[in-house]
Amino acid sequence: MADNPLPLICITGPTATGKTKLAVALAERLDAAIISADSRQVYKGMDIGTGKDLSEYHLHGKDIPHYLIDIREAGENYNIFEYSRDFDRVYESLKEEGKPVVLCGGSGMYVESVLKRYPLQEVPHNETLRQELAGKSMEELTELLKQFIRLHNHTDTETRERLLRALEIQTYYKEHGIVQTDERTEHILFYVAYPRELLRERITQRLYQRLDEGMVEEVRQLLEQGLEKEQLTYYGLEYKWITLYLCGEISYAEMVGKLNTAIHQFAKRQETWFRHMERNGFRLNRIDGCLDMEGKVELILRKIHENNRTRI
Repeated sequence: MADNPLPLICITGPTATGKTKLAVALAERLDAAIISADSRQVYKGMDIGTGKDLSEYHLHGKDIPHYLIDIREAGENYNIFEYSRDFDRVYESLKEEGKPVVLCGGSGMYVESVLKRYPLQEVPHNETLRQELAGKSMEELTELLKQFIRLHNHTDTETRERLLRALEIQTYYKEHGIVQTDERTEHILFYVAYPRELLRERITQRLYQRLDEGMVEEVRQLLEQGLEKEQLTYYGLEYKWITLYLCGEISYAEMVGKLNTAIHQFAKRQETWFRHMERNGFRLNRIDGCLDMEGKVELILRKIHENNRTRI
């Protein structure tokens, strides 16, 4: 493996497509390590709502090494700049060991940032800009954000704080410029896909499963630990809607209905992001989610072998 190292192997796709199980099965066959590309799994104590499924990293008596999970305390903010820096540190270390690496996750901006090697800079807070925007509504802030180039996911519009931070970043790039680069991390990219209706069924089924597993109690515990309502709603989806329910702003039935709708909308945005990557020159090797696990792994191994032969 050291004489002919594999490129970065990426497994991505929308939520509820079984990416983690597939990445673990593949890593077990290749004796590889997994680096997460999930923007919320970095937080400790946010397990059920983010779908960490840590037990899945143990397969056939082996613990599959995994990174960039549980590296921050819940309540902290974590951004694309920090992720790119942390990814580079872990990836370079694993490459030096001669260890194959599987990048797994559905946060499209995180995946694209490490494949395309975004020339990101750490952006400071802009109090002057925040004061100028203080009187504007969420709708007005969203319209302002749309005027900038496309660097941020639609989750930037879910809360006021996300909108303000996104506008800070975009304003900074506008004022200081962005260094464009065609450099890309050598990789092979796999996209797990299901027919639309089946994916919808999987999303809803998984939501009810996570509720049964104690997702509401997980959020309640975070609130009891001292996290503020605004800190949890910042993370969106499960943490936003369950927090609103626990704070008495919506009923349980409303929470489930609105959350189910929000996750379906999120899946569509993920699909849109990866279609955009494909239009911009990234090759997505599609994997039929309906295949059994062995079939998926064998298909990926065959593609990797074909890709490796062209690199020799």
